[in-house]
Amino acid sequence: MNKKTKIGLIQLRITNDVEKNIKNSIIKIKNAAKKGAKIICVPELFLSNYFCQSEKHSNFKLAEKIPNSTTKIFCELSKELKIVLIISLFEKKIPGIYFNSSIIISEKGKIISKYRKMHIPDDPGYYEKFYFKPGDLGFKNTKTKHGNIGSLICWDQWFPEAARLTVLKGAEILFYPTAIGWHPSEKNKYGESQLNSWLTIQRSHAIANGVFVAAVNRVGTERSGSKKIEFWGNSFVIDPSGNIIGKLKSKNEDILICNIDFKKVENARQHWPFLRDRRIDAYKGINM
Repeated sequence: MNKKTKIGLIQLRITNDVEKNIKNSIIKIKNAAKKGAKIICVPELFLSNYFCQSEKHSNFKLAEKIPNSTTKIFCELSKELKIVLIISLFEKKIPGIYFNSSIIISEKGKIISKYRKMHIPDDPGYYEKFYFKPGDLGFKNTKTKHGNIGSLICWDQWFPEAARLTVLKGAEILFYPTAIGWHPSEKNKYGESQLNSWLTIQRSHAIANGVFVAAVNRVGTERSGSKKIEFWGNSFVIDPSGNIIGKLKSKNEDILICNIDFKKVENARQHWPFLRDRRIDAYKGINM
């Protein structure tokens, strides 16, 4: 494995036209690869509008088994561009059992890992428990030619246990495909605080675990009937010391390219030995 690599985050404005979303993402993935990115990630559930704003049985038609015709497109793309690609999908295991999943595709065009979102929210506008079972594959680290990748998804990013367990499996960079934004009625009063909380919790994961953290979000206002969410973008990459080394803005589609030096992982863990000094013998109360 190389000690250095370059990653690309694809911040997208997503429509209700699946084919349009696929074409748009392919164009931007190719642009990121031209800029030298070797690991590229798209936002959570990037094939369609964020359908979890409401509870509609008709939305289950969006789910697909893995692998499928869509994964074939992106496997071929990964092989063509010689990149590692992380994509997020609405997975149908069997009728009645669905997951919010992500896959990692190698530079050879092969699916080498699948992760199913472990923490499933149920909040106004984020009715994911209606659609998804909690993940049953555990936390994942995937060894690739360009780095050890920890797979997590959106709501997972608020839980320190998820980051820690993924790091303990060997991850040197955590990827969080994300769909998060403001309820318009709350933005003026709480918007800045909500965004800062999102940034802060992931900086803390980076520091506490000596790991790179990459979160990629969507942008734009998406509607479901009378409901709508303004997705706030702000995709970013954080280094193992908690520094934001790259961040996009809130309103536009864009591509974030960041250089990753994995020597910083070992250096951070040697100087801030949080992993060494854990007291797992005293943590029995954590199962409460």
